[in-house]
This record gives sequence, C-alpha cells and structure tokens, in this order.
Amino acid sequence: MTHTTITSPVTRSEVEDLLFLEAELLDDWKLEAWLALYTADATYQVPSTDLPADANPDKSLFYIADDRLRLEQRIVRLMKKSAHSEYPRSRTRHLVSNTLVDVHSPTEARAQSQVLLWFGSSDDAAGPRGRPARGGPVVVAF
Repeated sequence: MTHTTITSPVTRSEVEDLLFLEAELLDDWKLEAWLALYTADATYQVPSTDLPADANPDKSLFYIADDRLRLEQRIVRLMKKSAHSEYPRSRTRHLVSNTLVDVHSPTEARAQSQVLLWFGSSDDAAGPRGRPARGGPVVVAF
C-alpha cells in the first residue's frame, strides 16, 4: 500500500484518477513518467496475497519491496534489450476497481484498491476476442 502526504482532504474520485493514471502509464510502458508519480522517500510494496493487511516486508516475503532508488534501477534494467523477460515487452492492461479511501486527517489518507492485471507477449497470436492467446489474469490489491 502506498502512503502519501496530502495538503487537503482527498476524495475517492481523486484517488481513482491517480490509480487510473498509474495504470495507463504502466500499460503504455511510460516508466519514467510512472516513476515521477513517486516522491524521493516513496516505497513500493507488493505483498503476497496470503499475507495480512498489516504485513511488514522486513518480516514477511513480499513480491516487491522497493525504495525510490530500487525503482529507478528496476526501470533502467527493464528498458535494456538484455532484459530478456521483457524483450519484447509484455502487453498489459490494468483494470482498477473497488477503491476505498480512509481519510485520517486533513493531511493524511490511506487508499486501497483491487487491480486485475492482464498480461501477454507481443509475440502472442490474437485470441478469439483479440487478447493475447497465452495471456493470463493476475489479481492484486494495493
């Protein structure tokens, strides 16, 4: 879950707009613009789905537990042709839903959302509905 300091009460609609923008930037492979959404002190955490909501990456296994520097390094690595798992890059579509916002104070809020991630390779033949034939859904919460 991402924590952000805000200057005025935030609405669910504003949080959803931010999540939709993040999804669009990732789907369009605009990784530098995606990184610009995060402050220098940001952390990006993706816990495994079997962990409780208050899990700590220092004590539990997370798929991703990166600080800003690690995010920058990840982008540099993914942009190289030597990143075999992403060359050619995967086609993705993030579907964001069920956004909940808990406003703690005028300057602090916590948001939670469910994301369905569809992914496939640009080498995949089109399926019956145009999606990659070998793609698969992944459900995540953040």
